[in-house]
Amino acid sequence: MPSETKQNGRVGAALVVGGGIGGMQAALDLAGGGIKVYLADSKASIGGVMAQLDKTFPTNDCAMCTMAPRLVEIGRHKDIEILTLSDVERIEGRPGNFTVTISRRPRFVDESKCTGCGTCVANCPTQTRVQPVEVPAAEIEPSLRVKVANIIARHKNRQGPLMPILQEVNAALNYFPEAVLKYISQETGYPFTHVYRIATFYSAFSVVPRGKYVINVCMGTTCYVRGSERLMDRFAETLKIRPEETTPDMLVTLKGVRCIGCCGLAPAVMVGDSVYGRLTVKEVAGIAKKYAGGNNHGKVNAG
Repeated sequence: MPSETKQNGRVGAALVVGGGIGGMQAALDLAGGGIKVYLADSKASIGGVMAQLDKTFPTNDCAMCTMAPRLVEIGRHKDIEILTLSDVERIEGRPGNFTVTISRRPRFVDESKCTGCGTCVANCPTQTRVQPVEVPAAEIEPSLRVKVANIIARHKNRQGPLMPILQEVNAALNYFPEAVLKYISQETGYPFTHVYRIATFYSAFSVVPRGKYVINVCMGTTCYVRGSERLMDRFAETLKIRPEETTPDMLVTLKGVRCIGCCGLAPAVMVGDSVYGRLTVKEVAGIAKKYAGGNNHGKVNAG
């Protein structure tokens, strides 16, 4: 470890071993007290097991909503140095003044130039590749094929075309028929399993038909404790559908989401780009009927 300035026989630096959520918070607390911190983890990135979780107990908040602010703060903090792919080999000295020997495995990239674009991973010659399962040629109606083909043509020659293609197709069709996903796979060369995985990962996408308008009721911690569950019940009663269902006329889909990034407006609801904040149960019927009637008014209603 690099040497730090000694004061009263003590070294002004600390080593936190393990970059999980606990280690991240410990590093921030120490650095906040003016101590130089080395955050070491044996993996290629910090985050630990929590980064692999979808939701956390008991609030069901998404793990990244909890971790993201800490990741950003650690990355920007001048007194925190991250040591990834690092293993503690030896500790010598006494409490308050000790030396730690750490071995770091090579990353084979220049970390000072890395932007996290993923190009090195996509082109890694030693990466294990699984032979994709053969998917029969997609059969979709001619008019739909032309529409999707035009979207693919606009993006096919750009780098990383899949996400822009899926976003535009989703905007045009409002969901992904299986035949369309197969056609995208066939035309872009991406394995169908890869295309399907992305189409089912993001909440903005859907592989089942949904309404023209999707009413997203935030069920995150802040909105939940301020009554979003009652809002959801009132929306369901007014629209005569249950959460995750769509009205028979395919106009409105009711959906519960974990976070829409508007905690200051809790309880909040988002419909497309429109945000309705600080809602009361009395206001729900008006909003539901507004979209059930095919109208879309305003961008933000802070209540």
